[in-house]
Amino acid sequence: MINVAVAGCGGRMGTAVVDAVSAADDMVVVCGIDPNGSARDGFPVFATVAEALDAVDADVLVDFTQPAVVAGNLAEALPRGVDCVVGTTGLPTETLEALAAGAAAGAALFYAPNFTTGAVLMMEFAKAAAPYFPEAEVIEFHHCNKKDAPSGTAVRTAQLIAEARSPRVSEAPGRETEMPGAEGARGALVDGVPVHAVRSMGYVASQEVIFGSLGQTLTLRHDSWDRTSYMPGVLLGIRSVGEREGLIVGLETFMD
Repeated sequence: MINVAVAGCGGRMGTAVVDAVSAADDMVVVCGIDPNGSARDGFPVFATVAEALDAVDADVLVDFTQPAVVAGNLAEALPRGVDCVVGTTGLPTETLEALAAGAAAGAALFYAPNFTTGAVLMMEFAKAAAPYFPEAEVIEFHHCNKKDAPSGTAVRTAQLIAEARSPRVSEAPGRETEMPGAEGARGALVDGVPVHAVRSMGYVASQEVIFGSLGQTLTLRHDSWDRTSYMPGVLLGIRSVGEREGLIVGLETFMD
C-alpha cells in the first residue's frame, strides 16, 4: 500500500486527487496539506508539509498547489526521502534540478507539465512534426483562475518543437511587426516558438499547435473538459515514482 500526502487537498485539482487515490486499491491518503483546510473524513489536514511529515508516514507527496509555494513544499519533502509527484507548473528547470539534487538518496522528483495521456501524445506528435514544418505556434486556453502564463504544457511543447527542428529558425515576422501600444501581439517566444495564452471562463485546459509550410498547415489540438482526465496520469506517477531516483520530467517516461 502506497501512503500518499496531498498538498493543496482543498483545491479543485487536490480534491480530484484525493478522490482518485481514495478509489484506488493500492494506495491511501494518509494526510492533506492546506493552510485553510480542516480535517476530512479518513485523514487529517495540516497547514504545512513540515507539520504533515512530522506526524504521518508518507511514501509520496502529490503537489497541486501554487507556483509560489511548491518549491518550499518540495524542499521539505525530498530531503526526508519522500518521493514527489508534481503537477504545479511555473517552476523553471534549474529550480527542479536544484531541488532534486537536495533529495535524500533514493528519492525522486517527478514533474509533469500535463498528466493527461492526450496532452502527452499531442506533445509527442508535435515533436515528430516539427522537423517537417518551418513555422510553428502554440495557443493554449485555460480557466480564468490559472496562476501562470504560459502554461507548463505550452512551454514544454515549445521546447520539444525547438529541439526537434534545430537548427531551423522560423522566418515568420516577429515582434518587430507589433504595432505601438500592442506589444505582445506575436506572443511570448519560448525557444523561438511563439506561445499565446488565453484565459477565460468556460475552459479547463486546451491547446493547439499550428504548423505551417508552403501551401499547407497542420493543426494538433487537445481538450480537457474535466479534471478527472488528469487522474489516470497522476495515479501512474504515484505508482511509478518509487522505482526511480532523481529528477524525472514528463508523463511519457512512465507510459509504454
